[in-house]
Amino acid sequence: MARIAGVDLPKNKRIDVALTYIYGIGWTRSKFILSHTGVDPSKRVHELTDEEVAKIRKFIDENYKVEGALRAEVANNIKRLIDIKCWRGLRHKAGMPVRGQRTRDNARTRKGPRPRIGGRKKKGG
Repeated sequence: MARIAGVDLPKNKRIDVALTYIYGIGWTRSKFILSHTGVDPSKRVHELTDEEVAKIRKFIDENYKVEGALRAEVANNIKRLIDIKCWRGLRHKAGMPVRGQRTRDNARTRKGPRPRIGGRKKKGG
């Protein structure tokens, strides 16, 4: 099983798909990495040689911020917005949509389930 950037890649997936399991690497970046390292994108993860895995791992480490470092950077960016009390920071803090979406009708993912009016009815009499 190939382990790149602290992530165990699924062994039966194609390598171009398996690389997207790493936080910070999407479809386009996966294709770019494979073309620059010279690895065949149609190969399965368990078919890769140790040299190919090492090439991919080295290329990612040198060129991209992924997994823990990227998550920390995103968290710090959000924390900075909250600390300076800008509009986006206040929206993050309140758990509301940040990018101008309407909240009157939708936004249930950010706002959570609707509050019940009147509570639950009691069973029995």
